[in-house]
Amino acid sequence: MPFQRHHLALAISALLAAGPAAAQSSAAQDESAATLDAVTVTGTHIKGAQLSGVGPVSVVDAETIARSGATSVESLLQRLPASAGFAGNQGNAYWTGNGYGTTQVNLRGIGINRTLVLLNGRRIVNGGTGANSSVDLNVVPVAIIERIEVLKDGASAIYGADAVAGVVNIITKRGLEGAELSLRYGKTFQGDGADQAADLVWGTTSERGSLMAALNYSEGKAVNMASRAPCGLGEVNGELQCVGSSATIGGRALLADGRMVNFNQEPGGDGDFYEPYASRHNYNGNPTLNAVNPIKRTSFSVFGDLALNDSVDLFTELMFTNRRSNQLATAGSVGQYRPIRIAADHPTNPTGQDLTLVRRRLEEAGPREFYQDVDTWRVVAGLDGHFGNGWNWSAAINYGRNTGIDGSTNVANLDRVDQTLDTALCSDAPGAAIPCGDYLGYGDLTPAVIDYIMFTTRDSGGNEQRSFTANVSGQPFELPAGWMGFAAGVELRTDRGWRDPDILTQLGIANSNAQQRIDGEYDAREAFAEVSVPLLEGRPGAELLTFNAALRYSDYDLFGGDTNYKLGLDWQATPALKVRATYATAFRIPNIPELFGGVSEGNLTTTDPCSGWSGADPSSNIYRNCQADGVPAGYTQLGNTVLTRTGGNIELQPEDAKTFTIGTAWTPTFAPGLTLTVDWFDIRIENAIQSVAGSTKLSLCYNSDGLSHPFCSDSNFTRNPVTGELDFLSSQPVNAASERISGLDLGMLYEFAFAGLDATFDLDVSYLDRYDLTPFPGGNTIEYAGRITGGRGSFAKWRSFGSLVLAQGPWSGSWSVQYIGGADDINASPGDIGDHAGSLTYHNLQLQYAVSQAFDIALGVDNLFDKQAPFIQSYTDANTDTMTYDLLGRRWNAKLSYRW
Repeated sequence: MPFQRHHLALAISALLAAGPAAAQSSAAQDESAATLDAVTVTGTHIKGAQLSGVGPVSVVDAETIARSGATSVESLLQRLPASAGFAGNQGNAYWTGNGYGTTQVNLRGIGINRTLVLLNGRRIVNGGTGANSSVDLNVVPVAIIERIEVLKDGASAIYGADAVAGVVNIITKRGLEGAELSLRYGKTFQGDGADQAADLVWGTTSERGSLMAALNYSEGKAVNMASRAPCGLGEVNGELQCVGSSATIGGRALLADGRMVNFNQEPGGDGDFYEPYASRHNYNGNPTLNAVNPIKRTSFSVFGDLALNDSVDLFTELMFTNRRSNQLATAGSVGQYRPIRIAADHPTNPTGQDLTLVRRRLEEAGPREFYQDVDTWRVVAGLDGHFGNGWNWSAAINYGRNTGIDGSTNVANLDRVDQTLDTALCSDAPGAAIPCGDYLGYGDLTPAVIDYIMFTTRDSGGNEQRSFTANVSGQPFELPAGWMGFAAGVELRTDRGWRDPDILTQLGIANSNAQQRIDGEYDAREAFAEVSVPLLEGRPGAELLTFNAALRYSDYDLFGGDTNYKLGLDWQATPALKVRATYATAFRIPNIPELFGGVSEGNLTTTDPCSGWSGADPSSNIYRNCQADGVPAGYTQLGNTVLTRTGGNIELQPEDAKTFTIGTAWTPTFAPGLTLTVDWFDIRIENAIQSVAGSTKLSLCYNSDGLSHPFCSDSNFTRNPVTGELDFLSSQPVNAASERISGLDLGMLYEFAFAGLDATFDLDVSYLDRYDLTPFPGGNTIEYAGRITGGRGSFAKWRSFGSLVLAQGPWSGSWSVQYIGGADDINASPGDIGDHAGSLTYHNLQLQYAVSQAFDIALGVDNLFDKQAPFIQSYTDANTDTMTYDLLGRRWNAKLSYRW
């Protein structure tokens, strides 16, 4: 059934998209609950349950999505104040982990793999270029979305693994009659970053069912990074200066006498020229980087339902999305993955000394371009129906698969680089099979050498998910305070991921990080039950008091059994005041890369605390523990490296979490149309997965009392029983960390009449009180709240989004404001430039005019006052945190919609 805006009229709302995408919290929907008798809402399987009893839920409805002009789901979600930290979006030039070009949502900032994303209440296969850890939001076109429900609460008892921070449930349109064509185009006021979309949606309904089909295309153009940030900045002598990369185009080398020199960087200059290296030689890569990378998405969708008889319906979903994306990158450099040593008598070496080429950027080859071509399929088929007095049931199979091809141009084959330096193999003769290369000085590499050493990598991979779900819900009996709600069900699921890097990458020959093949899967068998029990009704101080509980048992073939539960109270104290509280356990399953990521070994710099232990204080833990571990007296570490295992870890176990929320919703009688909500949340995560360096593991083990630290186990390291040398050391991920996140969500919705206009004021505010991470037992706790980090994103304590919407007749418009509070750079020293980013406010304006019942036109301007992103010392891309701040500046968009 359609979910109209008036159903949300008493809910707290917040504008989430570039326009007035009202994300309306359901904390106060008492009056509207009666209209949702046949609807299952996010956070419960009990049909008809009031949203207010399942935790803090926000909703973005179809009307506000359409008004926003957004072309991707992530643009709707990443302005949600509850979103923080690091996730993928098109404003982020580099998103790694085989996820280039993907977009995600990160509730509470605790990780994209701790937010569960659903489509029509069912899971979506992970997306990317293989063995990925989260859903790619690119696969769902916004034109087919009826609403997005965001549950900001732990929900593993309801939905299973990964719903630690919350759940995003995308609900598609149903029951359409006719067709609608929408065209959208936008650009920055600098004339770049064109963003366009075309959507055609058609539907028909009858007494027996409905059918909807959609064809969607969207394309975003590139924005060059230098147009927003001309160069990479750093603090030099108390002021910001262009610093660039020390991988120079001429080549930076270490001579045998210890001097660092740099070779010619002038086009057509003296190829034998060199001089002492200085920062002025550094390379400015911003002109060959993008602030926004190009992407194309093409989707085709079909949704249908058919009444087989009076009590059973058949429903189907078919979706296909193709994503093609590219990322521009600077020319690659040699020297970092394999040392290049050039003898004093080599014909290209003008120094007269042996040297090591530390870095040489292969500028003659031009920039690299990463590319992805990803197909995602989703097929759902099922039956649902009803029986008896108010009982409903459903059963469905869900199959999702995505496959991708990706790679990079202009990658150097390191074996061939070595060959071009071997005078016994190479030749300067024209047309030689192996041309000789001169890497000392820009412009000295000939086209023949570039053609010989450069190649394009080609990787492949994918993800697959197969599941069967069945559930039943109803009202088994009536209690003195009302009818008891009940739901139960089962889920069988298999998840698989695989990735095959280019063979030269696997062999370590490509000029990139060596990667190993990944291939793995796991099976889950789950059963759940849920109840909603009315305890009191119509009593003084208790208009209604309801107890909610859920229990889920999960059996994984790799991890065994796990039980999670959720308990809640929903107290309607007065007609105007409601209080709710929930306590739940949750868990996250290690993803495919964490479990099955290619394992490799390498000699990594490591300090052995038992080296020279027999000369230490006999009362020290080092002395006692090394002796107890059988390390021979007089043992001394040989060298400064230890053979260390890295990659995935099949021994990982699920992360465990406990979540607590308590909130209230107030609709005061003295201000009709006003709703206020407050929600406190507290999340504690144990056994969190973290990679710990080998030196850290050894130090913590041997400094503990009686070798009591968990890192003392044989799974972390072993020693030779005779020599005492370390013969095995692991820095693979382990269940070592703990995290604590807490804060406050505030909301306000006020609907009123003003000067003959219908007005709505929405405000959604999130306050992050704490985010503390202890990376391993005995480690120092890192406080992220109020900080900007280099690898996890930004965690400003205050975030908000609000809007004022005015409408009269065919006209409507909104003014929306996004606020990001100030934060300190966790990696900067006090007093450094960029040690603190002040608060920042973005303003967006949207206007819409209904020319007729069939034709609408909308115009909008985002970042109306052209606010510039602050300088952040911890970020090198465009000198700011592109996941948090707007890099593009002021931009406009226009949208035409026609229905028939």
